[in-house]
Amino acid sequence: MSISTELIGRHDAALIGNYGKLPVVLVRGQGSTLWDADGKEYIDFFAGFGGTVLGHCHPRLVAAITQQAQSLWQVGNQFYSEPQIRLAEHLKSKAFDGRAFFCHSGAEAAEAAIKLARISAGPDRPKIVTMKKGFHGRTMGALSATAGPAQNGFAPLVPGFVHVPFDDLDALEEVVDGTTAAVMLEPIQGEGGINEPTKGYLRAVRELCDRCGAVLIFDEVWTGVGRTGHWFGHQISGVIPDIMTLGKALGGGVPVGGILAKPRLAAFFKPGTHGCTLGGNPICANVSAAVFDVIEQENLLEYARKAGAIIRDQLGSSAVRHKIKAIRGSGLFLGVELTIPDGLPVVHHALDHGLIINATQKNILRICPSLTITHQQIEKSLAILEKAIAAV
Repeated sequence: MSISTELIGRHDAALIGNYGKLPVVLVRGQGSTLWDADGKEYIDFFAGFGGTVLGHCHPRLVAAITQQAQSLWQVGNQFYSEPQIRLAEHLKSKAFDGRAFFCHSGAEAAEAAIKLARISAGPDRPKIVTMKKGFHGRTMGALSATAGPAQNGFAPLVPGFVHVPFDDLDALEEVVDGTTAAVMLEPIQGEGGINEPTKGYLRAVRELCDRCGAVLIFDEVWTGVGRTGHWFGHQISGVIPDIMTLGKALGGGVPVGGILAKPRLAAFFKPGTHGCTLGGNPICANVSAAVFDVIEQENLLEYARKAGAIIRDQLGSSAVRHKIKAIRGSGLFLGVELTIPDGLPVVHHALDHGLIINATQKNILRICPSLTITHQQIEKSLAILEKAIAAV
Protein backbone atom coordinates (compact mmCIF):
# COMPACT_ATOMS: atom_id res chain seq x y z
CA MET A 1 0.00 0.00 0.00
CA SER A 2 1.35 3.43 -0.98
CA ILE A 3 1.61 6.25 1.54
CA SER A 4 -1.10 8.15 -0.36
CA THR A 5 -3.50 5.20 -0.32
CA GLU A 6 -3.02 4.78 3.41
CA LEU A 7 -3.60 8.49 4.10
CA ILE A 8 -6.68 8.63 1.86
CA GLY A 9 -8.12 5.68 3.79
CA ARG A 10 -7.53 7.49 7.07
CA HIS A 11 -9.13 10.64 5.62
CA ASP A 12 -12.26 8.79 4.54
CA ALA A 13 -12.63 7.29 8.01
CA ALA A 14 -12.30 10.63 9.79
CA LEU A 15 -13.56 13.50 7.62
CA ILE A 16 -16.92 14.44 6.11
CA GLY A 17 -16.96 13.79 2.37
CA ASN A 18 -18.29 17.18 1.28
CA TYR A 19 -15.52 17.88 -1.24
CA GLY A 20 -14.95 16.21 -4.60
CA LYS A 21 -11.41 15.01 -4.02
CA LEU A 22 -8.67 14.22 -6.51
CA PRO A 23 -6.69 11.10 -5.50
CA VAL A 24 -3.54 12.95 -4.43
CA VAL A 25 -2.11 13.67 -0.97
CA LEU A 26 0.04 16.80 -1.15
CA VAL A 27 2.77 17.17 1.43
CA ARG A 28 5.15 19.89 0.24
CA GLY A 29 5.19 22.98 -1.95
CA GLN A 30 7.68 25.53 -3.20
CA GLY A 31 6.64 28.30 -5.53
CA SER A 32 4.39 26.72 -8.16
CA THR A 33 5.72 23.20 -7.56
CA LEU A 34 4.00 20.62 -5.36
CA TRP A 35 4.95 17.11 -4.27
CA ASP A 36 2.68 14.33 -3.11
CA ALA A 37 3.19 11.80 -0.34
CA ASP A 38 4.80 9.35 -2.77
CA GLY A 39 7.27 11.89 -4.18
CA LYS A 40 5.51 12.74 -7.46
CA GLU A 41 5.97 16.34 -8.65
CA TYR A 42 3.24 18.65 -9.97
CA ILE A 43 2.98 22.14 -11.39
CA ASP A 44 0.28 24.07 -9.55
CA PHE A 45 -1.70 25.84 -12.28
CA PHE A 46 -4.66 26.60 -10.01
CA ALA A 47 -3.06 27.97 -6.81
CA GLY A 48 -5.52 26.38 -4.40
CA PHE A 49 -8.61 28.11 -5.84
CA GLY A 50 -6.52 31.24 -6.25
CA GLY A 51 -5.45 31.44 -2.63
CA THR A 52 -1.70 30.93 -2.96
CA VAL A 53 -1.30 34.01 -5.13
CA LEU A 54 2.48 34.14 -4.46
CA GLY A 55 2.98 30.39 -4.58
CA HIS A 56 3.91 28.05 -1.78
CA CYS A 57 6.31 29.04 0.99
CA HIS A 58 7.27 32.41 -0.45
CA PRO A 59 10.22 33.51 1.70
CA ARG A 60 8.72 36.95 2.40
CA LEU A 61 5.49 35.38 3.64
CA VAL A 62 7.33 32.77 5.69
CA ALA A 63 9.30 35.61 7.28
CA ALA A 64 6.08 37.55 7.97
CA ILE A 65 4.52 34.54 9.70
CA THR A 66 7.65 33.78 11.68
CA GLN A 67 8.25 37.35 12.84
CA GLN A 68 4.66 37.86 13.94
CA ALA A 69 4.35 34.44 15.58
CA GLN A 70 7.34 35.31 17.73
CA SER A 71 5.81 38.58 18.94
CA LEU A 72 1.98 38.56 19.10
CA TRP A 73 -0.45 35.80 18.09
CA GLN A 74 -3.91 37.06 18.83
CA VAL A 75 -5.70 39.81 20.72
CA GLY A 76 -9.38 40.62 20.80
CA ASN A 77 -10.62 43.33 18.50
CA GLN A 78 -11.21 45.63 21.47
CA PHE A 79 -7.48 46.33 21.09
CA TYR A 80 -5.51 47.89 18.22
CA SER A 81 -2.80 45.96 16.38
CA GLU A 82 -0.32 47.32 13.85
CA PRO A 83 -0.49 44.52 11.18
CA GLN A 84 -4.25 45.04 10.81
CA ILE A 85 -3.74 48.77 10.35
CA ARG A 86 -1.06 48.26 7.67
CA LEU A 87 -3.30 45.83 5.79
CA ALA A 88 -6.23 48.25 5.84
CA GLU A 89 -3.96 51.03 4.59
CA HIS A 90 -2.93 48.82 1.66
CA LEU A 91 -6.57 48.36 0.67
CA LYS A 92 -7.37 52.03 1.03
CA SER A 93 -4.37 53.16 -1.02
CA LYS A 94 -4.72 50.55 -3.76
CA ALA A 95 -8.51 50.45 -4.19
CA PHE A 96 -10.49 53.48 -3.02
CA ASP A 97 -11.03 55.66 0.04
CA GLY A 98 -12.75 53.23 2.39
CA ARG A 99 -12.71 51.56 5.77
CA ALA A 100 -11.85 47.89 6.19
CA PHE A 101 -13.33 45.04 8.20
CA PHE A 102 -11.53 41.68 8.41
CA CYS A 103 -12.77 38.13 8.82
CA HIS A 104 -11.63 34.67 7.69
CA SER A 105 -13.13 34.01 4.25
CA GLY A 106 -14.89 35.35 1.21
CA ALA A 107 -18.22 33.96 2.40
CA GLU A 108 -17.91 35.87 5.67
CA ALA A 109 -16.99 38.96 3.69
CA ALA A 110 -20.20 38.54 1.68
CA GLU A 111 -22.17 38.26 4.92
CA ALA A 112 -20.61 41.49 6.19
CA ALA A 113 -21.38 43.31 2.93
CA ILE A 114 -25.00 42.10 2.93
CA LYS A 115 -25.50 43.17 6.54
CA LEU A 116 -23.88 46.54 5.95
CA ALA A 117 -26.02 47.21 2.87
CA ARG A 118 -29.22 46.35 4.74
CA ILE A 119 -28.47 48.29 7.91
CA SER A 120 -27.56 51.35 5.84
CA ALA A 121 -30.69 51.09 3.67
CA GLY A 122 -33.14 50.64 6.52
CA PRO A 123 -36.08 48.23 6.96
CA ASP A 124 -38.05 49.50 3.95
CA ARG A 125 -35.30 48.54 1.46
CA PRO A 126 -34.46 44.87 2.07
CA LYS A 127 -34.03 43.70 -1.53
CA ILE A 128 -30.59 42.59 -2.72
CA VAL A 129 -30.16 41.81 -6.41
CA THR A 130 -27.48 39.36 -7.51
CA MET A 131 -26.55 37.60 -10.74
CA LYS A 132 -27.28 34.15 -12.07
CA LYS A 133 -24.11 32.04 -12.34
CA GLY A 134 -22.62 34.22 -9.63
CA PHE A 135 -21.08 32.74 -6.51
CA HIS A 136 -20.75 34.43 -3.11
CA GLY A 137 -20.19 31.62 -0.61
CA ARG A 138 -21.90 28.84 1.32
CA THR A 139 -23.05 30.49 4.55
CA MET A 140 -26.81 31.04 4.57
CA GLY A 141 -26.74 34.72 3.61
CA ALA A 142 -24.05 34.28 0.95
CA LEU A 143 -25.79 31.14 -0.31
CA SER A 144 -29.07 33.03 -0.64
CA ALA A 145 -27.18 35.51 -2.82
CA THR A 146 -25.87 32.63 -4.95
CA ALA A 147 -28.41 31.48 -7.53
CA GLY A 148 -28.15 27.89 -8.69
CA PRO A 149 -27.66 24.32 -7.52
CA ALA A 150 -25.53 25.29 -4.52
CA GLN A 151 -28.83 26.24 -2.84
CA ASN A 152 -30.36 22.77 -3.26
CA GLY A 153 -31.55 21.20 -0.03
CA PHE A 154 -31.00 24.23 2.20
CA ALA A 155 -34.40 25.92 2.07
CA PRO A 156 -35.77 28.09 3.52
CA LEU A 157 -33.15 30.58 2.44
CA VAL A 158 -32.70 34.14 3.67
CA PRO A 159 -35.52 36.19 2.11
CA GLY A 160 -35.10 39.33 0.06
CA PHE A 161 -32.75 38.13 -2.71
CA VAL A 162 -33.57 38.46 -6.42
CA HIS A 163 -31.42 36.92 -9.17
CA VAL A 164 -31.13 38.21 -12.74
CA PRO A 165 -28.90 37.18 -15.68
CA PHE A 166 -25.36 38.55 -15.61
CA ASP A 167 -24.56 41.22 -18.20
CA ASP A 168 -28.25 41.89 -18.89
CA LEU A 169 -28.95 45.52 -18.05
CA ASP A 170 -32.63 45.37 -19.07
CA ALA A 171 -33.27 42.50 -16.64
CA LEU A 172 -31.50 44.40 -13.88
CA GLU A 173 -33.47 47.61 -14.50
CA GLU A 174 -36.74 45.66 -14.19
CA VAL A 175 -36.04 44.67 -10.56
CA VAL A 176 -34.00 47.53 -9.09
CA ASP A 177 -36.38 49.98 -7.43
CA GLY A 178 -37.04 51.93 -4.24
CA THR A 179 -36.98 48.74 -2.15
CA THR A 180 -33.50 47.73 -3.30
CA ALA A 181 -30.73 47.92 -0.73
CA ALA A 182 -27.93 46.69 -2.99
CA VAL A 183 -26.82 45.17 -6.26
CA MET A 184 -24.10 42.57 -5.72
CA LEU A 185 -21.99 41.02 -8.49
CA GLU A 186 -18.54 39.86 -9.49
CA PRO A 187 -16.58 42.06 -11.95
CA ILE A 188 -15.69 38.75 -13.64
CA GLN A 189 -17.64 35.67 -12.62
CA GLY A 190 -15.44 32.92 -11.22
CA GLU A 191 -17.45 29.77 -10.49
CA GLY A 192 -19.81 30.75 -13.30
CA GLY A 193 -17.10 30.16 -15.89
CA ILE A 194 -14.82 33.23 -15.97
CA ASN A 195 -17.60 35.31 -17.51
CA GLU A 196 -16.65 38.87 -18.42
CA PRO A 197 -19.22 41.65 -18.79
CA THR A 198 -19.52 43.56 -22.02
CA LYS A 199 -17.91 46.97 -22.16
CA GLY A 200 -19.99 49.58 -20.39
CA TYR A 201 -22.14 47.14 -18.39
CA LEU A 202 -20.52 47.75 -15.00
CA ARG A 203 -20.65 51.51 -15.52
CA ALA A 204 -24.34 51.26 -16.36
CA VAL A 205 -24.90 49.23 -13.18
CA ARG A 206 -23.09 51.93 -11.21
CA GLU A 207 -25.33 54.61 -12.73
CA LEU A 208 -28.48 52.58 -12.03
CA CYS A 209 -27.51 52.16 -8.38
CA ASP A 210 -26.82 55.87 -8.09
CA ARG A 211 -30.22 56.76 -9.57
CA CYS A 212 -32.08 54.37 -7.28
CA GLY A 213 -30.04 54.97 -4.15
CA ALA A 214 -28.85 51.36 -4.00
CA VAL A 215 -25.44 50.23 -2.76
CA LEU A 216 -23.13 48.67 -5.36
CA ILE A 217 -21.21 45.67 -4.02
CA PHE A 218 -18.43 44.06 -6.03
CA ASP A 219 -17.49 40.55 -4.96
CA GLU A 220 -13.73 40.54 -5.56
CA VAL A 221 -13.00 37.29 -3.73
CA TRP A 222 -11.65 35.83 -6.99
CA THR A 223 -10.63 38.99 -8.83
CA GLY A 224 -8.89 40.85 -6.00
CA VAL A 225 -5.24 41.22 -5.00
CA GLY A 226 -3.51 41.12 -8.39
CA ARG A 227 -5.16 38.06 -9.89
CA THR A 228 -6.40 39.91 -13.00
CA GLY A 229 -3.21 41.91 -13.57
CA HIS A 230 -4.77 44.81 -11.67
CA TRP A 231 -4.92 45.26 -7.92
CA PHE A 232 -8.68 44.71 -8.07
CA GLY A 233 -11.00 43.58 -10.83
CA HIS A 234 -13.12 46.73 -10.78
CA GLN A 235 -10.09 48.71 -11.93
CA ILE A 236 -10.37 47.09 -15.37
CA SER A 237 -13.58 49.04 -15.97
CA GLY A 238 -12.74 52.04 -13.80
CA VAL A 239 -16.02 51.59 -11.89
CA ILE A 240 -15.68 51.99 -8.12
CA PRO A 241 -18.08 50.06 -5.88
CA ASP A 242 -19.50 51.21 -2.56
CA ILE A 243 -18.43 47.95 -0.90
CA MET A 244 -15.83 45.44 -2.06
CA THR A 245 -15.54 41.91 -0.66
CA LEU A 246 -12.25 40.02 -0.57
CA GLY A 247 -10.91 36.56 0.28
CA LYS A 248 -8.77 33.87 -1.40
CA ALA A 249 -5.59 35.71 -2.48
CA LEU A 250 -5.96 38.33 0.27
CA GLY A 251 -4.16 36.05 2.72
CA GLY A 252 -1.72 34.54 0.25
CA GLY A 253 -2.88 31.11 1.43
CA VAL A 254 -3.74 31.82 5.06
CA PRO A 255 -7.44 32.43 5.90
CA VAL A 256 -8.16 36.13 5.47
CA GLY A 257 -11.35 37.73 4.21
CA GLY A 258 -12.57 41.28 4.41
CA ILE A 259 -14.53 44.16 3.02
CA LEU A 260 -13.66 47.72 2.10
CA ALA A 261 -16.60 50.13 2.37
CA LYS A 262 -16.91 53.80 1.59
CA PRO A 263 -16.81 55.86 4.82
CA ARG A 264 -20.49 56.86 4.68
CA LEU A 265 -21.52 53.20 4.72
CA ALA A 266 -18.80 52.01 7.09
CA ALA A 267 -20.18 54.35 9.75
CA PHE A 268 -23.30 52.16 10.05
CA PHE A 269 -21.22 49.35 11.58
CA LYS A 270 -21.15 50.75 15.09
CA PRO A 271 -19.78 48.73 18.05
CA GLY A 272 -21.92 45.65 18.55
CA THR A 273 -23.44 45.53 15.05
CA HIS A 274 -20.95 43.11 13.52
CA GLY A 275 -17.76 41.31 14.48
CA CYS A 276 -15.40 38.37 14.05
CA THR A 277 -13.40 36.96 16.95
CA LEU A 278 -10.27 36.10 14.99
CA GLY A 279 -10.80 38.56 12.14
CA GLY A 280 -7.67 40.58 11.48
CA ASN A 281 -5.58 38.16 13.53
CA PRO A 282 -2.06 39.67 13.76
CA ILE A 283 -0.33 36.68 12.12
CA CYS A 284 -2.77 36.54 9.21
CA ALA A 285 -2.84 40.32 8.81
CA ASN A 286 0.95 40.50 8.77
CA VAL A 287 1.09 37.89 6.01
CA SER A 288 -1.64 39.65 4.05
CA ALA A 289 0.14 43.00 4.27
CA ALA A 290 3.30 41.27 3.02
CA VAL A 291 1.38 39.93 0.01
CA PHE A 292 0.73 43.51 -1.11
CA ASP A 293 4.35 44.48 -0.45
CA VAL A 294 5.67 41.62 -2.60
CA ILE A 295 3.28 42.20 -5.50
CA GLU A 296 4.16 45.88 -5.55
CA GLN A 297 7.92 45.54 -5.14
CA GLU A 298 8.28 42.66 -7.62
CA ASN A 299 6.05 44.31 -10.25
CA LEU A 300 3.79 41.25 -10.37
CA LEU A 301 0.76 43.05 -11.78
CA GLU A 302 2.56 43.64 -15.04
CA TYR A 303 3.93 40.09 -14.96
CA ALA A 304 0.40 38.69 -14.52
CA ARG A 305 -0.80 40.60 -17.56
CA LYS A 306 2.11 39.45 -19.72
CA ALA A 307 1.96 35.85 -18.52
CA GLY A 308 -1.77 35.72 -19.13
CA ALA A 309 -1.28 37.01 -22.67
CA ILE A 310 1.30 34.29 -23.34
CA ILE A 311 -1.13 31.59 -22.18
CA ARG A 312 -3.96 32.96 -24.29
CA ASP A 313 -1.80 33.34 -27.39
CA GLN A 314 -0.31 29.86 -27.15
CA LEU A 315 -3.60 28.08 -26.54
CA GLY A 316 -5.25 30.13 -29.28
CA SER A 317 -2.67 28.99 -31.81
CA SER A 318 -2.18 25.42 -30.56
CA ALA A 319 -2.98 22.22 -32.40
CA VAL A 320 -6.01 21.69 -30.13
CA ARG A 321 -7.57 25.09 -30.79
CA HIS A 322 -10.43 23.35 -32.62
CA LYS A 323 -11.42 21.89 -29.22
CA ILE A 324 -11.38 25.33 -27.59
CA LYS A 325 -14.53 27.41 -28.01
CA ALA A 326 -13.34 30.51 -26.14
CA ILE A 327 -10.67 31.82 -23.76
CA ARG A 328 -11.92 34.41 -21.29
CA GLY A 329 -10.54 36.40 -18.39
CA SER A 330 -7.82 38.83 -17.47
CA GLY A 331 -4.24 38.45 -16.27
CA LEU A 332 -3.79 35.06 -14.62
CA PHE A 333 -7.53 34.52 -14.17
CA LEU A 334 -8.48 32.57 -17.29
CA GLY A 335 -11.26 30.24 -18.36
CA VAL A 336 -10.82 27.92 -21.34
CA GLU A 337 -14.21 26.82 -22.65
CA LEU A 338 -14.00 23.50 -24.47
CA THR A 339 -16.16 22.30 -27.34
CA ILE A 340 -16.40 18.91 -25.62
CA PRO A 341 -19.14 18.60 -22.96
CA ASP A 342 -17.02 17.56 -19.97
CA GLY A 343 -13.68 18.97 -18.89
CA LEU A 344 -13.15 16.65 -15.93
CA PRO A 345 -11.33 13.97 -18.00
CA VAL A 346 -8.91 16.72 -19.08
CA VAL A 347 -8.32 17.59 -15.41
CA HIS A 348 -7.58 13.95 -14.55
CA HIS A 349 -5.33 13.42 -17.60
CA ALA A 350 -3.37 16.56 -16.74
CA LEU A 351 -3.08 15.46 -13.11
CA ASP A 352 -1.69 12.09 -14.16
CA HIS A 353 1.02 13.98 -16.07
CA GLY A 354 1.88 16.38 -13.26
CA LEU A 355 -0.36 19.40 -13.84
CA ILE A 356 -3.04 20.73 -11.48
CA ILE A 357 -5.94 22.55 -13.13
CA ASN A 358 -9.67 22.79 -12.43
CA ALA A 359 -12.96 22.54 -14.31
CA THR A 360 -16.13 24.52 -13.60
CA GLN A 361 -19.53 24.62 -15.30
CA LYS A 362 -18.68 21.15 -16.67
CA ASN A 363 -16.56 22.13 -19.69
CA ILE A 364 -14.62 25.25 -18.66
CA LEU A 365 -11.04 24.77 -17.52
CA ARG A 366 -9.84 27.35 -15.01
CA ILE A 367 -6.24 28.48 -15.16
CA CYS A 368 -5.13 30.67 -12.25
CA PRO A 369 -1.57 29.95 -11.16
CA SER A 370 0.39 32.05 -8.72
CA LEU A 371 1.73 35.39 -9.92
CA THR A 372 5.23 34.03 -9.35
CA ILE A 373 4.99 31.10 -11.76
CA THR A 374 7.99 31.06 -14.11
CA HIS A 375 7.93 31.22 -17.91
CA GLN A 376 9.47 27.75 -18.01
CA GLN A 377 6.69 26.37 -15.81
CA ILE A 378 4.07 28.03 -18.01
CA GLU A 379 5.55 26.45 -21.14
CA LYS A 380 5.68 23.02 -19.51
CA SER A 381 2.13 23.40 -18.19
CA LEU A 382 0.73 24.36 -21.58
CA ALA A 383 2.45 21.39 -23.23
CA ILE A 384 0.80 19.03 -20.72
CA LEU A 385 -2.54 20.78 -21.05
CA GLU A 386 -2.55 20.60 -24.84
CA LYS A 387 -1.83 16.87 -24.71
CA ALA A 388 -4.57 16.39 -22.13
CA ILE A 389 -7.12 18.21 -24.29
CA ALA A 390 -6.03 16.24 -27.36
CA ALA A 391 -6.34 12.94 -25.51
CA VAL A 392 -9.99 13.45 -24.51
